[in-house]
Amino acid sequence: MTVELLDPARATALRSAPFTYAEVGATRGALPAGYRTISRRVRLSTGFDEAMDRLFGWRAQLATGLRVLASSARVEPSSVVVLRLGPVEVPCRVVHVLDEPARRGFAYGTLPGHPVSGEEAFVVDRNADGSVSFTVTAFSRPATLLARLGGPVGHLTQNLLTDRYLHSLT
Repeated sequence: MTVELLDPARATALRSAPFTYAEVGATRGALPAGYRTISRRVRLSTGFDEAMDRLFGWRAQLATGLRVLASSARVEPSSVVVLRLGPVEVPCRVVHVLDEPARRGFAYGTLPGHPVSGEEAFVVDRNADGSVSFTVTAFSRPATLLARLGGPVGHLTQNLLTDRYLHSLT
């Protein structure tokens, strides 16, 4: 699977859409109360540069098995992405890009039309021992009636997607 580019008019509209939650950028620190949270980390068998290339090429999102439509082939500040499964669309916009010598990644937040509200961060670390780790951190809560009714199914889906994200860079 490859990233498909969004129609420029749709990308512009999504860039100006409001986030569907107030705590924009919260994946940089303490996660807010009132949300379901996830923070999981794996050690990668790839090097830091290779993991970064994969991460910023939307590889984690492609690994979910969903169709990935993005405003750019590589993650950039304010990139927008729409993950699609059949008729269900999941629109998000990049909230921040982390660019430190031993730590790189990005987070995106939910936009109107997303079944949940919240944020998800994808961070690759070069550890002191030379190993490389990948962490996925998220906070979310249902934003639609269908998502609220789905309860445990939604949690299982989020866990499955997180597993796929974590194994996408190896």
